[in-house]
Amino acid sequence: MSNLKEILVNKKICKSVWFMRQAGRYLPEFRKIRSQNQDFIKLCLNSDLSSEITIQPIKRFDLDSAIIFSDILMVPFALDQKVEFLKNQGPILDKFDIKKFLKNNKNNFTKKLTPIYKAIEITRKKLEKKKTLISFVGAPWTLLVYMIGAKLNKKDINFEIIEKKMDEVEIILNELNDYLCLHIENQMKAGADVVQVFDSWAGLIPNNHLNNFCYTPNSKIVNFCKSKNIPVICFPRGIKESYKDFNNLVKPDGINIDYNVDPNWAKENLKETVIQGGLDPKILSLSDEEICNNTKKYLDAFKGLPYVFNLGHGMLPETDPAKVSMLVKFYREYA
Repeated sequence: MSNLKEILVNKKICKSVWFMRQAGRYLPEFRKIRSQNQDFIKLCLNSDLSSEITIQPIKRFDLDSAIIFSDILMVPFALDQKVEFLKNQGPILDKFDIKKFLKNNKNNFTKKLTPIYKAIEITRKKLEKKKTLISFVGAPWTLLVYMIGAKLNKKDINFEIIEKKMDEVEIILNELNDYLCLHIENQMKAGADVVQVFDSWAGLIPNNHLNNFCYTPNSKIVNFCKSKNIPVICFPRGIKESYKDFNNLVKPDGINIDYNVDPNWAKENLKETVIQGGLDPKILSLSDEEICNNTKKYLDAFKGLPYVFNLGHGMLPETDPAKVSMLVKFYREYA
C-alpha cells in the first residue's frame, strides 16, 4: 500500500509529500507542451499528454504522490455545458440551461470523460507501486458557482442568483452529486488510489448556509466513498473556524487546511482525521531560509500525528522549480 493511502486508511505516521497543482504551469516541461496545445479542454482529454504531464513532477522531485492532470470543470463540460479557458480571464462557461442539464445521462457522461480514465490507466502503469495516484473532483457547491455564473471575483459571489432559484439549486446539487460519485468511481476503477474533493469556493458561502451548500454535499460524497472503500480527502477552502464543524460532520479520511488556518489550532481542533497541507504557496517566492522556517511551523505542529505535507492552495505559476526541489529536500531531511 502506498504512503498516502496507508496514512489515510490506517492513520499511520509516516512521511508523505505532494503539492496541489504540482503538475502544471510552473514547470518548463509543462509550458512546452502547453504552448503546442492551446485548447485546454483538448489537452485534458489527450490521455498520453495528460499522463506525461502528471508524471513530470514525479520525475523532477520524486514526490510520493501523483495527481492526475485534469480540471474540476471537466464535469460541467461532460454535462454538455460549453467551457472555455481564456488567457488572463480564467474559465468561461456558457449560460446555464437547467432543461439541457437534466437531459444528461450517465453513459454519455462517462463516454466524454473516458480519455481521463485512460490517462489514469496509463499513469498507474508508469508509477512505482509505492507511489499514490490521486484523482479529484470539484465539490457540488464550487461547480454550481461556476455553472450558473454566480462568481463575481476571487472574493465575492452574487448570492442573490442562488437565493432566487433555491429549489432549482437543490436539484442541480443533487444531480451533480450523482455524476461526481460516478466520476470518482470511474477514476478509481481506472487505477487511482485516493480522491480529493476540492470545494474551492466554500469560503464564499454565508455561514448560515454552510450546512446546505458545504457540509451536506460533501457528506454525501464522503459517505459514497466510504461505502466503496475509497480514501477521500476534502479541501473546504476558506471556511476558517468552520473547518472544525466540517470535520466533525463530514468525517473525511483526510482534510486539507488552507494557509489561513493556524496549524496549532488545527492540531487541537481537527480530530480523528489526517491533516494535510497548510503552507502558503507564496512562501516559495521567499529565501530558502524563510521557506524552511515556515515549513518547520507545520512539521513541528503535527509531529507525532499522521500528517501529509502539502500547500494551503495550488502551486503558483511563478514558482521557481529550484525552490520546490530545495523544499522537498529539506522536508525529507527534517527530523
